[in-house]
Amino acid sequence: MPTHALRVTAAAVTAAALLATSACSDGGGKEKRGKDGAAQGAKKLKWGECEAPTAAEGGGQVPGKDWQCAVLDVPLDYAEPEGETIPLALIRAKARDKDKRIGSLVFNFGGPGGSGITTLPGAATEYAALRDRYDLVSFDPRGVGRSAPVKCEDDKQLDAYYASDSTPATPAQEKEFLATIDTYQKACEKNSGKVLPHVGTENAARDLDRIRQALGDEKLHYFGISYGTELGGVYAHLFPKNVGRAVFDAVVDPTKTSEEGGLGQAKGFQLALGNFAQDCVNRGDACRLQGSTAKEIEANIIKLQKDLAAKPIAGSGDRQLTETSATNGIAQSLYSKELWPLLEQGLDEAEGGQGQLLLALSDALNGRDQQGRYSNIGAANTAINCADSKERYTLEQTKAKLPDFRAASPVFGDFLGWSMMSCTDWPVAGAWNTPDVSAPGSAPILVIGNTGDPATPYEGARKMVERLGPGVGVELTYKGEGHGAYNSGDPCVQQAVNSYLLDGKAPAAGTVCTAAPAASPSAV
Repeated sequence: MPTHALRVTAAAVTAAALLATSACSDGGGKEKRGKDGAAQGAKKLKWGECEAPTAAEGGGQVPGKDWQCAVLDVPLDYAEPEGETIPLALIRAKARDKDKRIGSLVFNFGGPGGSGITTLPGAATEYAALRDRYDLVSFDPRGVGRSAPVKCEDDKQLDAYYASDSTPATPAQEKEFLATIDTYQKACEKNSGKVLPHVGTENAARDLDRIRQALGDEKLHYFGISYGTELGGVYAHLFPKNVGRAVFDAVVDPTKTSEEGGLGQAKGFQLALGNFAQDCVNRGDACRLQGSTAKEIEANIIKLQKDLAAKPIAGSGDRQLTETSATNGIAQSLYSKELWPLLEQGLDEAEGGQGQLLLALSDALNGRDQQGRYSNIGAANTAINCADSKERYTLEQTKAKLPDFRAASPVFGDFLGWSMMSCTDWPVAGAWNTPDVSAPGSAPILVIGNTGDPATPYEGARKMVERLGPGVGVELTYKGEGHGAYNSGDPCVQQAVNSYLLDGKAPAAGTVCTAAPAASPSAV
């Protein structure tokens, strides 16, 4: 977490895996467009067998026989549509019921920086009901995976980068912190300078419309999760008449600057941590952590952070668990209630001097596999965020805001406060303070907020509905835990989403789904 806020990824890694100024912009005005304002010129896709995901995509096995892959060339710079192109990698599984097929359903699972090529096959069982009538489609957005990936530091350098001190407390530590950021950013510019100006969300939205055309769909049917909701909102703003049936789940607040978003995440992760701690207390002697109240458990976590800042403990191989990697591991575990048992176990082991599990969870957040290879999610995340956000905070501005972050979260506040400097001195200027997602004339978009979401706090859903405009956003509330709602398996949420996507019947605005109470599993 040295130079970026906690990423808003779609779904947490499972235990088995562990281990905008774009308001009226036309991208330069030179691209040919149809009556609907859509870019013209996407070529028909040539689908074939898929290869195994690359290291940049996170690695893994070749997808099964149901999956097909293709490449779509798009302009590197939409201001020069006839100029240099970059490849977008796509993947699909065709609809089971050809006679009742609606079209393609395009997924973006978040990040920014997450690979759709890797994520969709792994998550497809969660969306099996939708595959009856849709081709399930996803892609690696520009700058991600195998779509002109942003490259910064190598694996060995990244090990040091992600272990480095993210919460400097002395002038000497501040100097080292700034040097770490500078070294990382210069590596990004050296290795990916050509693509850095072009990986922002507006360009990715234009790519989405090229994908729509190449798939042969009149409308874009879309399922955006986490950052994918911001991408979907920008698409709806640019191409409102091309929006089909769309769902936004785990919604990014389009009204917040990067500073405000960081503060919101600090509050969200602190809320989720408190819910985890209270759950542990409620289980009495079955809880492995010391403390008779949630506050006592949180106090022990803060003590662990301070102890690790003074002296890291054994991690994996010759790698140690530092304060930064421990906090990353805690954050990763809060993305899904299914990971709470691992968090409980990891904290218990770390308090006993063994940091392997928390380090593995930190690795999962940062895209490191068990062979020590990193995906490019961290590099792409920084590059996309910095291409989007205009904010460039100085050291003095950042330090002045730290008390607010600490008040929002004694566990995560310092880390998220210092991450305000993620884009300081970035070689590319940002596009906006906040994205424009107003979409008059768009078809209804189902917008789902989860009251217990740590990474995209619940309030963002209401703000997205307001900014989409009258008659567009339809808000649904899920009273549950974790990042996202549909992937929780809650039958109320899934029925509402499936009814809209499959039958075109949106739920009544203001519908509330409440997670059924369930006993928490014991730590393994």
